[in-house]
Amino acid sequence: MKEIIRADHSGFCFGVREAIAKAEAAVREYDKRIYSYGPLIHNKQVTDRLEKKGVRVIESPDEAECGAVVIIRSHGVGKRFYEIAEEKNWTLIDATCPFVARIHDLVRAADEKGEQVLIVGDANHPEVQGINGWCGNSAIIVGNSQTIPDMEAEHLFVVAQTTIPKRLFEGVLEELKKQRKELSVNHTICSATENRQQSCMKTAQQVELMLVLGDRKSSNTKKLYDISKKYCNNTYFVENIEDLPLKEVEKCNRIGVAAGASTPECLIKEVIANMSENTLENNEMNSMDALMDEIEKSLRLPRSGEIVTGKIHQVTDREIIVNLGCKKDGIIPSDEITLEGDQKLTDLYHEGDEIQAKVVKTDDGDGSILLSKKKLEIGEHWDEINQALEDKSNIEVKVVRPVNGGVIAAYKEVSGFIPLSQLSDHYVENVDEFIGQTLTVKVSRVDLRRGKAVFSHKQYLNEEKNKRIAEIWEGLSVDDVVEGTVMRFTDYGAFVDIGGIDGLLHISEISWGKLKHPQEVLSIGDKIRVKVLSMNQEKGKISLGLKQNQPEPWSVINEKYDVGQIVNGKVVQLKEYGAFVELEPGLDGLVHISEVAHKRVGNIADELSVGQEVAAKILEIDQDRRRISLSIKEALDEMPQPEEEVSETYEEEAEPADVPAEEAAMEVEETSEEA
Repeated sequence: MKEIIRADHSGFCFGVREAIAKAEAAVREYDKRIYSYGPLIHNKQVTDRLEKKGVRVIESPDEAECGAVVIIRSHGVGKRFYEIAEEKNWTLIDATCPFVARIHDLVRAADEKGEQVLIVGDANHPEVQGINGWCGNSAIIVGNSQTIPDMEAEHLFVVAQTTIPKRLFEGVLEELKKQRKELSVNHTICSATENRQQSCMKTAQQVELMLVLGDRKSSNTKKLYDISKKYCNNTYFVENIEDLPLKEVEKCNRIGVAAGASTPECLIKEVIANMSENTLENNEMNSMDALMDEIEKSLRLPRSGEIVTGKIHQVTDREIIVNLGCKKDGIIPSDEITLEGDQKLTDLYHEGDEIQAKVVKTDDGDGSILLSKKKLEIGEHWDEINQALEDKSNIEVKVVRPVNGGVIAAYKEVSGFIPLSQLSDHYVENVDEFIGQTLTVKVSRVDLRRGKAVFSHKQYLNEEKNKRIAEIWEGLSVDDVVEGTVMRFTDYGAFVDIGGIDGLLHISEISWGKLKHPQEVLSIGDKIRVKVLSMNQEKGKISLGLKQNQPEPWSVINEKYDVGQIVNGKVVQLKEYGAFVELEPGLDGLVHISEVAHKRVGNIADELSVGQEVAAKILEIDQDRRRISLSIKEALDEMPQPEEEVSETYEEEAEPADVPAEEAAMEVEETSEEA
């Protein structure tokens, strides 16, 4: 029998749980967009769910407008962020983990005393960056005992990132002592982190296969993976249910599960449920009878509308008395049984025969259960169910009520069982949402003798999903233009749902211009038309393009631009020799430093800045070399002057009208020589 061992202290820690609770409360309280400064926690499933509710992740304070609602994530931020929040009149929701906030207080106090702060942790981790912000970003940051730099300070105030392994922190302290440093040591590693790592280690030592659940960007989850790998070589990182190595799981009898502090409980339960389901399916024929017997016990006292089976105790011309195996007998009146011609009940039924009927009333007034054979029509309905099993067709059932391990669902007059694992194609935490629903199902098992059927809604959903995917692949070709929905972002692009399949829209294929992140032009939920660039059905990968829907700027440049034309653009790059101006995405022109102004320009940055909007005149278009030469000063010459300036210029030029031509010529020559 397969055994699944879940490590203690798995899943959300206190700080993460509180951060999510505060974010959920903010969504309910504020009727406007809410921002999270950085991902609230390092788990994409959670951040995607919050984003759908209106919590947008920002990476810079400049991305949130004045008066906005901003959440400080559990990792915390530096002092400067609070100052910016006050300047921008933000409503701050501080979800900083209490253990991290304590480190902020310690570091601030040490900095005010003039002590040199040393942080043991990952310099790129947001928690460490936030801690450093409370001592003016002057802290020495050490990743491990091998990366300790030369330091002049003899006294060090030492703190640790809350999620690092204890052995790493102790290794750094040992090395500092060897260097004869005077240390003020603060043990700031979160106790929950230590407990989680210890539990992971103990579990890994006693299993054949270890699963570490969490986001690959989560620092504490990666450390759990490293610990587990040390004690169990057969360790796998599971970021979502698709990562679950079921083939490897099938080979092992003892499986361990550990999860990071930012791993939601639903993922842990889903992984365990899928492994349990896999075991159930492999042993279904042996265990289903026992499961159905257990359910049968709960149905000993039948309710109105249920189908029951019993033995005939007595038959008369007026009724059939049926032993149902409970305290009350069942009564089937003659008018509830179909009789043909002169047939009598005693002609068709005999004492000791097994009979099946439907409960009409649980009490007929005489202390018996009123049954009906007519309403059952059992033969026809069972034939339909059997046929559906044989030809693997679909039937529709109505979910009636929950029972241990699943739900009871009715097909016309026949009740069947849907196991919990077969209710949906994802983990089901509460079956109540299915009660009263009509579901399309596959018939997975029929037991006519015992009057039982087993249905699966999951098989139907998976079959339909595979059909849709197959149809999409079959109907899709390279160079097709299709509509899609932006589902999620990565640093290298966006994933777009094109009707059931996700395709990758690489950042280089979004715009003819250069982008730093897809969110510069796209948002989650956007409907866009994309072009299929490549397909690999074997690997299930599709590459998409968005910029291909617009002509490449250089291919139509002669239709839009001419030499001598005044154009507007944005400064995108400064060089010693000039500035590059973007006329449109993918089309830049160079303003040489000599064409910036009617004076000698020594430093281009004195005249222009990145992002500045400018007007320029096209001097040359070299289509072969893909170069455009621009002039700002010549554009200025052709732009109309305000009336007052024109008047003043006229007066200034009119005054020297009496100067002799010989003198004017001499002035021009002198000016030319000086130039």
